[in-house]
Amino acid sequence: MYTSFDINESVRRALDLYSQSMIKIAFTYLKNVADAEEVAQEVFLTYLQKRPAFENNEHEKAWLIRTTINKSKNMLKTGWFKSRNPVPEDLSYLPKEENEVLQAVLALDKKYRIPIHLHYYEGYSIQEIAEIMQAKPATVGTWLARGRLLLKEKIGGLEDEEISL
Repeated sequence: MYTSFDINESVRRALDLYSQSMIKIAFTYLKNVADAEEVAQEVFLTYLQKRPAFENNEHEKAWLIRTTINKSKNMLKTGWFKSRNPVPEDLSYLPKEENEVLQAVLALDKKYRIPIHLHYYEGYSIQEIAEIMQAKPATVGTWLARGRLLLKEKIGGLEDEEISL
């Protein structure tokens, strides 16, 4: 049985370690910082309410990411979200090249955008992405390869150049 102090410390540690990653993942779905932050808050509320037991830190991180993805998808399904006109995010604080790459990544279809974000920005392997997205590793590899090709078409590059995000 967990004490309230243990739960608070667990949430505080998870917040420090994973909140930025969760916001970035939610942003790849929602394309809006405020909505992404709201999803992250909902995930931590769920964490407090359910008090899940984790085998290790990787299990905890995977649970938080999976819950973030699910809550982001749920938000996309709401009537309010579908009917609004989103304000484009201002990414002018990024260097020009980074802004172009991020805009190109965000313009990709969700099935390419999420694996690319998880692989290149979060450092997950194909196997880990497959577990998080509940897909086969071969499918994730295909999504990454197709996403890279689409990015190469959008932002250009040399024929033999490797794409690095």
